[in-house]
Order: sequence, then structure tokens, then C-alpha cells
Amino acid sequence: MSEYFQTVKSYLQDLNLAIEHEEPSEELVVVNDEDRGINRLIIDCEDPILILEQAIMPLPNNPGDLFKRLLELNRTLIHGAFAIDEETGTVLFRDTLRLDTLDRSELEGSINALELALAENASELLEYSKK
Repeated sequence: MSEYFQTVKSYLQDLNLAIEHEEPSEELVVVNDEDRGINRLIIDCEDPILILEQAIMPLPNNPGDLFKRLLELNRTLIHGAFAIDEETGTVLFRDTLRLDTLDRSELEGSINALELALAENASELLEYSKK
């Protein structure tokens, strides 16, 4: 287990995120904060980067202009981006940060960006998920 993993875990605890699941051998944690819309956010230390991913919704059967719209929404995000995992058929929020320079504020900023992205776009994404 790397020093980075321990540092990331301490930052998550400082940010009052509930650790739902942990795989120390993989240096991966899954966190929640229901009040902020954080639901099974995967945080993975893959030296030299930290990967944050949260499933947003399944890809709809008829996505229409969803892919174009996700690209447009990406332009408005502070950190991270909406992405598609074709293997699982899921729209994700994904961000990556450098581990060797990571500090608590940077991690918090990325998580806040996810919270803001969900708050600003949840109703629109929900409409796409119904198609």
C-alpha cells in the first residue's frame, strides 16, 4: 500500500465522505455522500494519477443527441468530464489528478465539481435516461 493511498484516504475522511468499500491491494476506495449526490464514487490510485469515476446513468436505448450534449456540457465543467463506458453501457463523470502533487484542496475541488455538475444537469440527464 502506497503513501499516496493513505494520504488520499485521510483527505476523504477530512472531507467527511463515507467509505463504503475499500480494496487496499488495489489502492481503491468507493465513497458516498448522499446529501451532495456522491453515490459510489470510485477513487483509484493508479500512480502517477488518481482516477475519480462515478456512474451517472445507463446509456439510453435511443440516445438521440446525448453524445453531442455531453460534449457541450463538458465545456462548462470546472474539473472532470462526462464520459461513456461502452463496456458497461454507462455515462460516467470522470476526473484525473496527479498523485505526486495532490493536496486536499485539489481533491475537494474535483469532488465539488462533480457535485456541481450533477446539481446543474441532473434534470436534463434524467430526461435522456428515460429515452
